[in-house]
Amino acid sequence: MKKVLAILAFAFAGALYAQAQSGPVMTFDVTTIDYGNIEKGAEPLRRFKFTNTGNEPLIIKTAKGSCGCTVPTYPKEPIMPGESNVIEVRYDTQRVGAFTKTITITTNEATDTRMLTIKGEVKAPATQESVPASNGGLKQ
Repeated sequence: MKKVLAILAFAFAGALYAQAQSGPVMTFDVTTIDYGNIEKGAEPLRRFKFTNTGNEPLIIKTAKGSCGCTVPTYPKEPIMPGESNVIEVRYDTQRVGAFTKTITITTNEATDTRMLTIKGEVKAPATQESVPASNGGLKQ
């Protein structure tokens, strides 16, 4: 009887563990993208690649940038287990200066929010130095 109870307890614990591991799981290649030092007006688009490593379809409910200068685009259709996709992020590269911005992703995972980060520094375009006008060789 003790063996039967032990086996049932083990099976029950295994079932609970398996249940805890089920569902969609969003696994990113990277969660921070560094733009580095870029010039004003440089290419604003970056892509965060992810895979659903879970066993149920992944649904992205929302993706929001921390300010209006950071605009994410995400897939609206469910991502099936084993499938990959991308979240695209555009940063306003017309804004000169260092930046660190976040994107909050809301999904149907057990932990329903995730944070992505972009960072870098937008440099003003180099200006040409003015050359002094020639005085025509006259001594002053």
